[in-house]
Amino acid sequence: MTITETELPGCFIIEPKVFFDERGYFMESFNKEKFNAAVGYGIQFVQDNQSFSTKGVVRALHQQIGEHAQAKLVRVLQGSVLDVAVDLRKESPTFGKHVAVELSYENRKQLFIPRGFAHGFVALTATVEFFYKCDNYYHKDSERGIIYNDPTLAINWKLPAEELIISEKDAILPKFKEAIL
Repeated sequence: MTITETELPGCFIIEPKVFFDERGYFMESFNKEKFNAAVGYGIQFVQDNQSFSTKGVVRALHQQIGEHAQAKLVRVLQGSVLDVAVDLRKESPTFGKHVAVELSYENRKQLFIPRGFAHGFVALTATVEFFYKCDNYYHKDSERGIIYNDPTLAINWKLPAEELIISEKDAILPKFKEAIL
């Protein structure tokens, strides 16, 4: 397993070692001991989530705040996404910056997003199955978000705007400057 820190401190790309043979493949997708050593602190994942999306679906940009903040370890089981993490830690030197990583069934990369980040993705293929681990339980009243097309963040979602499918809930999220107050 190779774990590489992105340009955003605390946010890591995880590339598992994959063993192929005539039967298919095997990989260790998570090892608590190796993972915690790489990120530098103990993570206790408590909830797994999975979603299905079709091409163009944007699920973004979401965050849990306060005592219900969540760190996430995300990956794709089928298809391909552009996965985005936005640093919302006001004390961070990369506050307001984002990282975008293509995660796919083929590359088997994962992204670790620490607490204090907003997260989202867009489905790049006809269908996508997306899986993630959280280190805290979902709490509706602690949910926040930022509109996916915020001009300050200037995220390139890799698809034309007319191909993006946004939920009613995500379409009314505030802009970055409003959300961080």
